[in-house]
Amino acid sequence: MSTVEATSRTTLRRLPARGEFSREAIDAILDEAFLCHIAFLDDEGRPALIPTAFGREGDWLYVHGSNKNRALRAMIGGDACLSVMLLDGFVLARSTFHHSFNYRSVIVYGQGEEGDRRGRKAAGGQLHYRPHCARTAYGRSADITKKSYSATLVVRLSLAECSAKVRTGGPSDDAEDMDWPVWAGVLPVKTVYGPPEPASDLEPGIGPSAVVTDYKRP
Repeated sequence: MSTVEATSRTTLRRLPARGEFSREAIDAILDEAFLCHIAFLDDEGRPALIPTAFGREGDWLYVHGSNKNRALRAMIGGDACLSVMLLDGFVLARSTFHHSFNYRSVIVYGQGEEGDRRGRKAAGGQLHYRPHCARTAYGRSADITKKSYSATLVVRLSLAECSAKVRTGGPSDDAEDMDWPVWAGVLPVKTVYGPPEPASDLEPGIGPSAVVTDYKRP
């Protein structure tokens, strides 16, 4: 099992026991998630944060958007921070001071690189449509038009500097709070998918494929 070497930025200072540096654990979180937040400095040096979809391929994370996307442009050659979190449950303690969440998260630091032809195809096409990216259904990469393809900017971020942080289990109440007559435990949180809703202008007789009706996260 490969591990990522901790750096001054990825070393956990708060509750370090929850830290995880194995690539197996990090990749599993990234492959299940479909939404990330990217922090960067804009053209005037002001901090900015945007949510976007992403996908992993090997040792790289890929994001894509318009050629004019300011976040992607700022990532190229500039420092960026990408975060991902999966919420697994509300942890309800006897004392509200100890309420928490069960979660799995990943932080990635680095400088973005503009994707080459292969990277553009991966993030703008095939990778773009994998189920774990959750942007649309796998197998529909051919649906992207040449016009959209040429207007797409792909940026990749290395997983060389990253770490995961995970919380599991029940509440951790102080000993003096254990006699409080209130319920304590975990309220699990799960993501579910409802029935497909067709577009209002969809031609009659066109139904969703199995990749849509049977969509599942990894």
